[in-house]
Amino acid sequence: MRRKLADEVKQGKPFASLEQETYLNLQRTAAVLELRLEEALRPHGISATQYNALRILRGAGPQGLSCQDVGSRMIRPVPDITRLFDRVEARGLITRARSTEDRRVVLVKIAPAGLRILNSLDAEVDALQRAMFGSLGEKRLLELIDVLEKLRSG
Repeated sequence: MRRKLADEVKQGKPFASLEQETYLNLQRTAAVLELRLEEALRPHGISATQYNALRILRGAGPQGLSCQDVGSRMIRPVPDITRLFDRVEARGLITRARSTEDRRVVLVKIAPAGLRILNSLDAEVDALQRAMFGSLGEKRLLELIDVLEKLRSG
């Protein structure tokens, strides 16, 4: 009988269903993994959400992306991407400018300071991810990816 999650969350009664236990296990695991990332990012003064946005912008290259495009690529959707960018821009990690083709569109680009933070974090985050997942081995990681992708596709 599986009791690890129930023990972690101090639940005395059984879960209502296997599906409920699975869902709660996924949520708990995601929260634990995100907390580990947040702890690694904290000394650099950025959150996991800001880190995700900066990585998207680095991948976009020098042309940048619209706020909407960044928002659509975020791992976890952000209800107010403008406020997120306000905070990151105030630190000098991004720049924003109106598109010359369409003044309604705001283009966001990663600034040199944002690139420096990401470059300084690359090895640390890679090591963290290897520590979190490396013990599973390639076969189990590929199986896990497949299962998670099936869940997301419905």
